[in-house]
Amino acid sequence: MMDKYKKSIRRNLGIARSGQEPEVAFHFAYMALLKIGIYCLARDGYRAKSRPGHHQKILEYLGRRLADEQVLIVGDKMRKDRNLDIYGEDAIPSKAEIAEYLQFVEHLFRKI
Repeated sequence: MMDKYKKSIRRNLGIARSGQEPEVAFHFAYMALLKIGIYCLARDGYRAKSRPGHHQKILEYLGRRLADEQVLIVGDKMRKDRNLDIYGEDAIPSKAEIAEYLQFVEHLFRKI
């Protein structure tokens, strides 16, 4: 079962890396980040539930689990950027920001 999670994370990272459109790259980098958190929850015997605020809770758990405060800083920035894009300003991070986000998520994936 855990291999299923890692396969999905790898797929999302691959799409993010090859995404020609910034929206695609960002979306799949963010999805990979969440799936890393879900993987860690599952590995520890927990399950993520789809409720208001669950993305934030997943990121908080991941930050504690990996003892990495950057998860809270960068992950929360990604979450807020995603929310702006979906619910507000149609704002997409710059290509440079997306490259940094992707590099960060790939770093986290190597840690698990």
